[in-house]
Amino acid sequence: MKALAPDFYERPVLEVARALIGCMLEHDGCAGVIVETEAYHESEPACHAFIGITARTQTLFGPAGRAYVYRSYGIHALFNAVCEPAGIGAAVLIRALEPIAGLELMRRRRGRLGGRVASDYELCSGPGKLTQALGISLQHNGEDLGRGAVRLGVAPGQPAAARVIAGPRIGITHAVELPWRFCAAGSRYVSRPRPPWPPA
Repeated sequence: MKALAPDFYERPVLEVARALIGCMLEHDGCAGVIVETEAYHESEPACHAFIGITARTQTLFGPAGRAYVYRSYGIHALFNAVCEPAGIGAAVLIRALEPIAGLELMRRRRGRLGGRVASDYELCSGPGKLTQALGISLQHNGEDLGRGAVRLGVAPGQPAAARVIAGPRIGITHAVELPWRFCAAGSRYVSRPRPPWPPA
């Protein structure tokens, strides 16, 4: 897989969130195609950077192309790609993948769901699920996404990204009106609630 160049991430976060649809995320023998993202920017209150630089948020204000991994509700590690020039707090949350490599290892990491093995569609259909499936944890916070253990890139011969649709972000209580959630149109691998199909 060819890693994305640093300048890929130095653009406005909304551009990067859309452009990451169809790219690949890989770690420790597992990989998937990104089918869902959400953009977060310091200018809006749903973003951790909205409160400024703290011990938790300092990664968001650092160089673009780094991983921002944080614990959600004390349970799940959520993976983000830091965007925009250093000093601006912005990142793209990777919400869902279409798994393409290491599926059996993903299944072992995800464990049994209600006494059964997870289907392909359940492995990475949410931001907490995909980090568990790929073995991404808080120790990856701040890593370079081009040279670290967790990488974002494009596989040789990988087809062009699917048509992208946008809608409001989910699982937040602030700035819920912003259409900053991006999904590959028609993908069965996106998290629920799924956006309406087809694109408007």
